This record gives sequence, structure tokens and C-alpha cells, in this order.
Amino acid sequence: MRYVSAAMHIFGGGPRGSKGGPPGAGGATGNIPFVTERDFEQQVLLAETPVLVQFTADWCQPCKTIAPEVEAFAAEMEGKLKVLRVDIDKAQALARQLRIQSVPTFMLFVEQRLGDVQVGALGKKQLRAMVEPFLPRSAGALKARELAELIKQGAVAPVDVRDAAAYARAHLPGATSLPLEELESRLAELYMLPGQPALYDRAGDKVKELAERMAEQGTPVAYLEGGILAWEAEGLPVERP
Repeated sequence: MRYVSAAMHIFGGGPRGSKGGPPGAGGATGNIPFVTERDFEQQVLLAETPVLVQFTADWCQPCKTIAPEVEAFAAEMEGKLKVLRVDIDKAQALARQLRIQSVPTFMLFVEQRLGDVQVGALGKKQLRAMVEPFLPRSAGALKARELAELIKQGAVAPVDVRDAAAYARAHLPGATSLPLEELESRLAELYMLPGQPALYDRAGDKVKELAERMAEQGTPVAYLEGGILAWEAEGLPVERP
């Protein structure tokens, strides 16, 4: 079950009626903190980053089953997204106010508003799909399908910054090979391509750093988030010898 309430205010002020239970309750252990009714407003509604809240309970077996995946997801999202838990048995007024019908329920809060709600035992892939539309994106970042569409339109030209051997094994259709260690000394070649250059590497980390550096120098450039690995994970075609 899924429903979305975009740009909906939940409270004028945070719930303060009853005290929440101690951390460590709610059918899960690990590094994800529990938030109480007393501190829900401060920890969730007033947070500077998006917050994913898992509503759970000690008796919830599916919550225990997915706990390792939720923990791993929270670790991957550190710095981009805060993940918290609420024990509905120790925050009953809050659960009623938010109309929690079953657990696990996941609610995503962004800028004091409810961005998305999903009910059920979600794994890492499902959680990532839930939160990604609300995460801040770096300037120039393109997802694989976005890049594929722009290539189809002829608006961008993919540039493979991996070494020549990696390019020879497999590369995006129509990509130009321009190894990373040579790129900054061959910038003129980038802007002689038939479309705006869009850089990619294996996993996206190196081109992200390069794009940030180039933007600071006044030459912004697009890049593929997740690199060729993300491209292949989407089932998009690659050219091989």
C-alpha cells in the first residue's frame, strides 16, 4: 500500500502530550535512534535534512526481519538523510495523529512537510526509491535514464573518463574516451563534441568530484550518477567489442 501527501503540513507544533519510551524498544536494535513524542518536532519536523521515520513495535516480526536492511540503508544515507524510529506503543498519541494503521510504516518528512508514506516491510532498494526524489542533487548530476533520454535527443555527448582498457571492454553507446588524468589538459576537446559533454566513470565518485571542481572554476559539466554500474543496473545498452 502506498499513498502520497505532497506538501502537506502535519502539525502547527510538535506533539508534546506524553513521554516516549526509552531508546532500544520497538522490535529493533542497532544504531538507528528512537524518537519520542516529546522530541518529534525538534528531531523530525525541524530537521535541516530529510528524515525517514520507521514506525515499529516490539511485537512486530516484519520489523525485526527488515532491521538489518534498514540499518544498512541508514548507514549509506548518512549525511544526506536522517533515519529514525518511533515505537507506536510508547507514542500512541503521535501514532493516532499520523493515522498509523499498521507497522512497519515509513514516513518521509521534508522541510516540515510529509513527502511520502509507504506501509510494509521495505528493503534497501525500495527505501532508496522512496527517498531519492526528495534528496538534494549536485549540480550537473544526471540519473542513468535521464542521460539515456538526453543522448537519444542528441542533447549530450557521453564521455568515458576511465582508462582506455576499461573503455575498450564496454562503454555507453557513442561515448568518447577521454581518460581522467588527461581530461583537464584537453578541456577544449570536450566542447568540440556534438552535444554538451556528460562525463561518466565506473561508479560516479570520481566524475562527481571533477564536476564540482570544474563548476568552481566556472566550467560546469554534467555527469552520470552511479557511473556505468548504474547505467547497466537500469538495463540500458552498452557497446562491447
